[in-house]
Amino acid sequence: MSTQVILGVVIILYLAMMILIGVVFSKGNDDAGDFYLGGRKLSPLVAAMSAEASDMSSWLLLGIPGLAYLSGMADATWTIIGLAVGTYLNWLFVAAKLRKYTEKLGAITIPEYFAARYKDEKNTITLISALVIVIFFIPYVASGFAACGKLFNTLFGIDYMFAMIASAIIIALYCSLGGFKAVCMTDLVQSIAMSVSLVIVIFFGIAQAGGLDAVIANAKSLPGYFSVSEIYDPVSKTSSPYGVLTACSMFAWGLGYFGMPHILVRFMAIGDEKKISLSRRVASIWVVIAMFVALAIGVIGLAMSANGSIPVLEGSGNSERVIIHITNLMSSFGVLPAIIAGIILSGILAATMSTADSQLLASASAISADLIQAFGKKKLDDETQVKVAKVTVIIISIIAIFIARDPDSSVFQIVSFAWAGFGAAFGPVVLLSLFWKRSNLQGALAGMVAGGAFVFIWKYGIAKLGGGFAIYELLPAFIIALVVNVVVSLATKAPDSEIVSTFEQV
Repeated sequence: MSTQVILGVVIILYLAMMILIGVVFSKGNDDAGDFYLGGRKLSPLVAAMSAEASDMSSWLLLGIPGLAYLSGMADATWTIIGLAVGTYLNWLFVAAKLRKYTEKLGAITIPEYFAARYKDEKNTITLISALVIVIFFIPYVASGFAACGKLFNTLFGIDYMFAMIASAIIIALYCSLGGFKAVCMTDLVQSIAMSVSLVIVIFFGIAQAGGLDAVIANAKSLPGYFSVSEIYDPVSKTSSPYGVLTACSMFAWGLGYFGMPHILVRFMAIGDEKKISLSRRVASIWVVIAMFVALAIGVIGLAMSANGSIPVLEGSGNSERVIIHITNLMSSFGVLPAIIAGIILSGILAATMSTADSQLLASASAISADLIQAFGKKKLDDETQVKVAKVTVIIISIIAIFIARDPDSSVFQIVSFAWAGFGAAFGPVVLLSLFWKRSNLQGALAGMVAGGAFVFIWKYGIAKLGGGFAIYELLPAFIIALVVNVVVSLATKAPDSEIVSTFEQV
């Protein structure tokens, strides 16, 4: 049996298992609360691993290794540290309180929570937040589809568009079938596959690179590559100082967690809030280990390119395929290594699918539950709402396919922009809504619009000035949004007694 056939069979079996999970959990989804939140019955382990698997999208196995491969330790390390801190703080401060608040208000989506929290009878904040979700999630979903297309194109020579569309159909299928419960259960399976993949690849890669000493020696031979205070330029083969402001802006990736709808909804769905501390520990430990191993894969991959084990990968789009090339090399060592390689490739699919499905579901809820019902004032029964959500999943998938049609697009760059958008638009609103009773509707609306808009303004305008302005857009946009929210809240009428009373009860 050829290597290609073995790889194909393992991947097909994995995808079939994902669809089967969708079918199994398709029963009992007649209620919108079940479809979007799984009846708020997630166990601590499923909640933790589902949240982190949906977070660690294709950029865990493609983006981070590709970034480390291309420019060294600095960017990737500061990003990882920020994300690790952000993960822990999000579980520590937001999870339990958001779980209590949303149950108290009967909210099953983030926009619905905002509207209920601030008693927005006109549902203006519902409209704005639903638009933010759609604007930033569709390209995020597209990055996942693109990752799938790259994988199959690199391995099997399958046409990129065909592979990408086929992957999108499978993701949309099991997501629309099973809803939130199917998404969370597949996330648990996928987080296991991702973990296995990372461990196997790192040991195989070290062996093929000539040992750990060879990997370290290669990294140290490149100026600034092995430093967190310098950044390596692969084109000029030189290094330049990595400024404190740049490091802070990459560390600010952690701020994004406070505004990620697909992660926050896991908090809302937790069954026993008393066990959140267990979920926090599981999630934080897994994230730290997974991200640093992913970084190491990029460093190992560069050493493998140096000794000719895998091709030299130039540009961000190609460098993100490093783990695919390592896995493809492994598959050439016989039947058992080929089967293991197939499991690893399934792990790459896992990383992509676990986020794409969550984002599809969040986008569907934003349109069917928030735009049509809340803002459009059109009440749908539970059965119709679920049907509309499923159709929405399909429509969003089609739009994302169109966006992902370019095979040279960078997964990391697309994800970083979407991450900044959610972090700046939603993060300050979530934090102030939970911890500051003086926060009001006007402040939340102004902060949300300012945060989302400033991400575009900074990235496509101010950052072009270079120098100290050429930093990750999330940091300045988050600060602006927070300040605007507070200033406008203080400058306008205080929340009424009913809103304050509910806040104090929670």
